[in-house]
Amino acid sequence: MKVLMLNGSPKKNGNTAAALREMEKVFAREGIEVTTVQVGSQAVRGCMACNSCARTGKCVIDDLVNQVAALFEASDGLVLASPVYYASANATLIALLDRLFYSTPFDKTMKVGASVVAARRGGLSAAFDELNKYFTISGMPVASSQYWNSIHGLTPGEAEQDPEGLQTMRTLARNMAFLMKSIALGREKYGLPEKEEPCFTNFIR
Repeated sequence: MKVLMLNGSPKKNGNTAAALREMEKVFAREGIEVTTVQVGSQAVRGCMACNSCARTGKCVIDDLVNQVAALFEASDGLVLASPVYYASANATLIALLDRLFYSTPFDKTMKVGASVVAARRGGLSAAFDELNKYFTISGMPVASSQYWNSIHGLTPGEAEQDPEGLQTMRTLARNMAFLMKSIALGREKYGLPEKEEPCFTNFIR
């Protein structure tokens, strides 16, 4: 099984990375392959609303988004991780996610999602909710932990002094691994849930 981790921090070895490393230890014990992509330090622009992806199946801006798309399609789970800026996730990560989820035509149903946020003090739950919305609009079950998936620290390395935060990450990874394995067994026996034709309505008609 495979998990894709997207690190939205511009700091490769910051507190967000510490949270992901704690999860990766658990995934390794569970026999799950992990690929981590450093997003926060990349130059990723927002969606242009050109809608060319509806015709081509990929984003017209050929950058990290299209590279990550192939990894996402091949994965059983996706972890979105970000530091918190003004009670929100890193803008570069959000730009990538908007384009990634909109431009990719493959079925994301039952891929397991999890969000992780890191901050000195506040704004964690708002950023956590923001990231989870990508999963819940895509038919992706959301993995939970023993607490909201957050860890605390300001300067790099401080998150490693947050024992509850680290434990939350380990519990999250174990729960995510269980969900992915259970869904794989369910898909083998029952298949995926039945889908209806999409019904789109606008407020003006």
